[in-house]
Amino acid sequence: MKVVGLIQARMGSTRLPGKVLKSVAGISMVELILFRLSKCKELDQIVVAASKEKENEALQDIVESHGYKCTRGSEKDVLKRFYESANSVEAEIIVRITGDCPLVDASLVDQCVQEFKNSNVDYFSNTEPPTFPDGLDIEVMSFASLKIANKEASTKYDREHVTPYIRNSNKFKKDSLSYSQDLSNLRWSVDELEDLTVVTNVFNHFSPDIFFGWEQVLELNYSKPELFQYNQHIKNNEGANLGTGQKLYKRAKKIIPGGTMLLSKRPEMFLPDKWPSYFSKSKGCKVWDLDGRDYVDMSIMGIGTNILGYGHPEVDEAVIKAVTDGNMSTLNCPEEVYLAEKLVEIHPWANMVRFARAGGEINSVAVRIARSYSGKDKIAICGYHGWHDWYLSSNLSNDKNLDGHLLPGLKPNGVPRGLLGTALPFEYNNIEQLEDIIKNNAGEIAAIKMEVSRNEVPKKGYLEKVRDLADENNIILIFDECTSGFRETFGGLHKKYEVEPDIAIFSKALGNGYAISACIGKQKFMEAAQSSFISSTFWTERIGPSAALKTLEVMEKEESWKKITKMGLEISSKWESLASKYGLEINTWGLPALSGFSFLSDDAIAYKTFVTQEMLKKGYLASNSIYVCTEHTQIIIDEYFLKLDSIFATIGECEKGVDIYSLLEGPLSHSGFSRLN
Repeated sequence: MKVVGLIQARMGSTRLPGKVLKSVAGISMVELILFRLSKCKELDQIVVAASKEKENEALQDIVESHGYKCTRGSEKDVLKRFYESANSVEAEIIVRITGDCPLVDASLVDQCVQEFKNSNVDYFSNTEPPTFPDGLDIEVMSFASLKIANKEASTKYDREHVTPYIRNSNKFKKDSLSYSQDLSNLRWSVDELEDLTVVTNVFNHFSPDIFFGWEQVLELNYSKPELFQYNQHIKNNEGANLGTGQKLYKRAKKIIPGGTMLLSKRPEMFLPDKWPSYFSKSKGCKVWDLDGRDYVDMSIMGIGTNILGYGHPEVDEAVIKAVTDGNMSTLNCPEEVYLAEKLVEIHPWANMVRFARAGGEINSVAVRIARSYSGKDKIAICGYHGWHDWYLSSNLSNDKNLDGHLLPGLKPNGVPRGLLGTALPFEYNNIEQLEDIIKNNAGEIAAIKMEVSRNEVPKKGYLEKVRDLADENNIILIFDECTSGFRETFGGLHKKYEVEPDIAIFSKALGNGYAISACIGKQKFMEAAQSSFISSTFWTERIGPSAALKTLEVMEKEESWKKITKMGLEISSKWESLASKYGLEINTWGLPALSGFSFLSDDAIAYKTFVTQEMLKKGYLASNSIYVCTEHTQIIIDEYFLKLDSIFATIGECEKGVDIYSLLEGPLSHSGFSRLN
């Protein structure tokens, strides 16, 4: 019977791209595997089964340069690729070797093939149970069993990993080879850069010999353990249980500080080991991950950027036109003028507008204008206003000053000590504290800068008193509407409370997913922007203003703020009803269209993590808060609560004694910056 060694290899590894051509002691991994397998006495032919993607052409060239056959098949349906490759060379017995095992041992392969032939089974391996070091995995199967698996296997997991259908089905006769002791904790495969270091150490030790046996490597492992220390923290076979997005995030953390550009999008904030991490596309209130799974987003909706839902057709059409007509030029785009006029029309108290592209930078623009106009340095602040030095300097005297302003644990590392005392935090709804700050810093405060409302509503007369304090002390009042803007009114939330600031800033939802932020204000203050250098090349691109103009048009036409406020109030009410149903204590908070809940329990973080874990299984991106969009229909909300019901029921049992931690499948979600560092 024809025995074919089939090496499963591709260039598109998520965790270590191009790993099969990575150099180990001057030779690529795939060449090492080919050369070492060439010593097998039981193999009649060796074939590499690569994928069709163009990047694998280099792999095919190297394989064929040594006289071996390289077939090409599906990137994702590896079972089909494997079957078609075996069928093309008329294999009757297949030995499966993966391209991440450069230490594959020829004598061990021969032993497994011989055992397969002698045992009269359909499938034979040295992996069930795993006793050999990871990286020596060998699977032998009949072509007939592979053909049945290719025909009948239907799950994504079975198609991607080739043999689970055979291994887990009672249709096939199976046997295995075990070692005299369990060495499965040893990691000799290559999935990460650290693995490559270990394998390179091994080949360098035995160089120029590349045909050493696995037991020689084991002896080396015992005699020189320092050569093998680099990958000890990596779990064996972890990749089989990780989605593409999770693998990519592991890769990202090695080259991107923090793993991603936004703290609030780090997977650790949701479900550290299970969160999909990256999206391939989004539409309405649905998000697709890199593996093609779709989820209903009942969570942060791009951190509140998409009131009209993802990929709104009219907004996207306006953006496409901007791209087609040209996004940048030596001249200015006219849309910035039209947008400025529209924002002033919406807010008649304002006369002038400056644009940027992000919330943090437009906060800094507003502060610069206030300082420029007043000639004063200090800013009294309440709420979250971004990452820039002026704001984070609040924590120079005490790194807990900002803990009550959304994110706890923000370290002022890198912020000049000279800014100490220039940002003065005060608590929301605490007018006496603000009065004391003004009194203790008489004549030194340029601006009172605050969110109109976030997690609690203003007490009666509170905003009016803030306005009066600003007027009485010649202080500029700045309302940060980056988050609250356009969620309860068509414009700033201050319109609801009928208190006008001197300056207001907007971001988040202004462009429905496209980058645009605005600082609007009274002319006498805004003109101070001319006496300070405030300028940036990409504040003049066309996409942001074009998206914002169309977003405002659609919002006004659909009265989106009314829809999302109504839905948000309903969601909060249903959270409370569900909690009451199962005897749980929660408190709800936030603007109606940015609402959330917290479990009043010592296990609150564990419960929150459990909600995310279980809802993800049901096809939802969900935590304990939601930014509502117009695409969250009544049907979607009803189905969400139908799925959430059983999860709250389980948490209710946990409050009676069931161990919540036994139900968690990974670490707890994180709640602040300090827990991520």
